Amino acid sequence: MRKIPAELTERYEAEGWWTRETIGDLLVRGLDAAPDTDFRVHSAERPWSGTFRDVEHVARRLAGGLRERGVGPGDVVAFQLPNWMEAAAVFWASAFLGAAVVPIVHFYGRKELEYILDVSKPRVFVTAERFGRLEFRPDLCAGVPVVGVVGRDFDDLLAAEPMSGVLPVDPACPALIAFTSGTTRDPKGVVHSHRTLGFETRQLAGRYPPDRGLQLTSAPVGHFIGMVNAFLIPVLDQRPVNLADVWDPAQVLRLIDSDGLSVGGGVPYYVTSVLDHPDFRPHHLRGLKYAGLGGSAVPSAITTRLESLGITVFRSYGSTEHPSVTCSRYTAPVGKRLHTDGDACPGVELRIAEDGEILTRGPDLCLGYTDEELTKRAFDGEGWYHTGDIGVLDEDGYLTITDRKADVIIRGGENISAAEVEEVLLGLPAIAEVAVVAAPDGRLGEHAAAVVRVRPGERAPSLDELRAHLEAAGLARQKWPEELHEVEDFPRTASGKVQKFLLRQDIAARARRE
Repeated sequence: MRKIPAELTERYEAEGWWTRETIGDLLVRGLDAAPDTDFRVHSAERPWSGTFRDVEHVARRLAGGLRERGVGPGDVVAFQLPNWMEAAAVFWASAFLGAAVVPIVHFYGRKELEYILDVSKPRVFVTAERFGRLEFRPDLCAGVPVVGVVGRDFDDLLAAEPMSGVLPVDPACPALIAFTSGTTRDPKGVVHSHRTLGFETRQLAGRYPPDRGLQLTSAPVGHFIGMVNAFLIPVLDQRPVNLADVWDPAQVLRLIDSDGLSVGGGVPYYVTSVLDHPDFRPHHLRGLKYAGLGGSAVPSAITTRLESLGITVFRSYGSTEHPSVTCSRYTAPVGKRLHTDGDACPGVELRIAEDGEILTRGPDLCLGYTDEELTKRAFDGEGWYHTGDIGVLDEDGYLTITDRKADVIIRGGENISAAEVEEVLLGLPAIAEVAVVAAPDGRLGEHAAAVVRVRPGERAPSLDELRAHLEAAGLARQKWPEELHEVEDFPRTASGKVQKFLLRQDIAARARRE
């Protein structure tokens, strides 16, 4: 883990940003205050309805069963589940035990799952037998001591009597390992402590509009923001939990009508897909009062459109490593809300390096990566995180992201490592060289585009052939290129390096012409 400068630790503690409260303590405080709060899962496959008390009872029986099997503080508990009640039970049980939890996006494929389990080395792994493309693979978790499969033998892990209390653990210790794609060929394991995760939960909750309504969470709980919005913020705020295990705009519209639910934002697609659905009617805008947008590119054309419909738009910027760097308040001037990524969140410092890269630090900045070399490259001795993003600050301190140094595509909030996709595509015999870059996407912000140079005398593979090859390699479908372009050669630097920014510019210009 990175070394946190002593003066930062002292400041964060003095300001009350870092406390002695663990995630287990936070949960107990909220659950005890509002045990009868609703907890519902809107699902065609595994619907569920109950209260915080009901979910906590399952979580405490699970904690008891895991404790009987030797699981406790410092151990690792991993789960790969859709937005189901059992995911909350596993997360809460891990917090009660003082274990570090590893949420895994439910649509990650064989390749990603195998790597995550190998790196995190969990004592426990809980998954589903089948959901969409998720399928239980016993061979991948053969080395995990305790395995539970929801719908098959998950209940066998539950003790007869629920575990009481919370096992003590140092709040500076790891509470969460969140895996996210980036510039590396494998997912990066981002480690957060009880202090960093607890602060993020409190400060994010404090920036949400108080009249935001009953929120529906469809972002996967395997993602950092989906997990925080589903399992922590509602407990802290004592608000009902409503989960959906698939994103279905038609279902969202029905839930606005039948249950009075609201969509609070996320990546732009979560809002625009509802507005563009044929069942949408003006009265549905009551469930779209606010749109907090982030997690991917946010075009001004989208923010302007939403604002014209009476939706209050505000943008934010962050990452799994540093979840909340900037955010416009919902009360900020309209120009700032629509056309910048916000100003610094509480406790956050940011500066722009000479080359335009954004450097950040703050109480919610992670401890580092599971890979020591990645940690050394991304964090410096003064506690600054080198984000890999390029941006500018205006005279009022509002940040606007203008480009990206990091070789990553952000599709609907899901990070895609260009290097990972390129490595697999080079296994096709006809391809001599390939570059995978971000292309603009009207729904998802960005998607992957593959630019290939083929070997002499060979035929360029089709897009379907590329996808079949990636599927055979076990790569998640979200990472597959959605465009294919062939070039005789790439634009290069004097040293021969491919100039990807020129490829991005060319693809974006082509999209505008079309």
